[in-house]
Amino acid sequence: MAHLILFDNENRDNFLPLAFTRPVCELRVGILTIREKWQMALQGEVAYITQDYLAGKFPIDYGEENILINGSVLPSPQLIKLIQQMEYNEAFLRGEELIAAKLNGEQLEQLIHDEDFGELKGFDLQDTEYLKLDHVWDLFKINAEALRQDFEMITKGRTSAPISSTNQVLGKENVFLEEGASVECCTINATTGPVYIGKNALVMEGVMIRGPLAIGENSTIKMGAKVYGATTLGPYCKIGGEVKNSILQGYSSKSHEGYLGDAAIGEWCNLGADTNNSNLKNNYEEVKMWNYGANSFAKTGMQFCGLVMGDHSKTGINTMLNTGTMVGVSTNVFGSEFPRNFIPSFAWGGYKGFQTYRADKAFDTMERVMARRNVEFGVEDRIIMLRIFEDSSKYRRWEVK
Repeated sequence: MAHLILFDNENRDNFLPLAFTRPVCELRVGILTIREKWQMALQGEVAYITQDYLAGKFPIDYGEENILINGSVLPSPQLIKLIQQMEYNEAFLRGEELIAAKLNGEQLEQLIHDEDFGELKGFDLQDTEYLKLDHVWDLFKINAEALRQDFEMITKGRTSAPISSTNQVLGKENVFLEEGASVECCTINATTGPVYIGKNALVMEGVMIRGPLAIGENSTIKMGAKVYGATTLGPYCKIGGEVKNSILQGYSSKSHEGYLGDAAIGEWCNLGADTNNSNLKNNYEEVKMWNYGANSFAKTGMQFCGLVMGDHSKTGINTMLNTGTMVGVSTNVFGSEFPRNFIPSFAWGGYKGFQTYRADKAFDTMERVMARRNVEFGVEDRIIMLRIFEDSSKYRRWEVK
């Protein structure tokens, strides 16, 4: 059986800050991560080609038959069929960007060591339909379509757990509950898109849902919340208040009132009570957002674009975040005024200015937060975070004397 290897390429920086802590294929969009989608599509375990400092946690594994797939590409029926029919030394391209290739073990060894492994026969995929991410904000740009695709793949040939009669449901055929999910006294409109409720998820009384929506395993939507599609909650998330077109990767919370819209939130984040983000400029112009790859603000091509936040970041109560705000890893934002709309990793402060969040103190908090979910903050995690702390220092301008 072929080894499946999802790789990061030179565009990886376009997915920071979320890709600081994971390969691009570990990003969640739709219901599943990109890696989980390919595992289901090709029925195999996945290895990685990624940054050196991530390789300890996300290792490579290969054999004599290896299929390499761009980690920013989502599977589609057409693309899956093409990949299954690939021959050795063939490659699929989108313009100049490699989408997939099939290599033998010797060629892969040469690739890993940055040696020449010969010419590949390239085929352009311009007539092939599939979804692809090019920037981190594409997560919520394509989430509706990714949700529909995942829903079809996950639920095909399966029967939903029963939906309680206490709920008011429109489009019941588009609602799927896994075993252990609890939903009572809620309003669900699935005529606008499918609603997937994962194992042991809890949707409390009075919640209003409008699909498409995915609620991950052991996640909770609190009483009276209003959730619009396309929204994805990874495992062990909690949300309250009002949420629209947002993705929480996993283990993150927005438990109280406040608005979150057109946003991508990493893991282990917490948005304090009455945190609100803007997703539309007052002049209705196209939103610009910080792009690590270009090292400058870049046009997103979107009129609605709210917040991107890296892992382990937090906001205090009553925090306001402006349109197109980019927040790094392990950052604490608080205060009653709008802070800047690019906040680097390991920053502590708000409108009045920032100071550096010391790594030792940040690690202590990470360890305590993760322990609450019985997840270890291990040696590999510390190595990754130390690298992020070092690499992001150039953005913490206040450190320069």
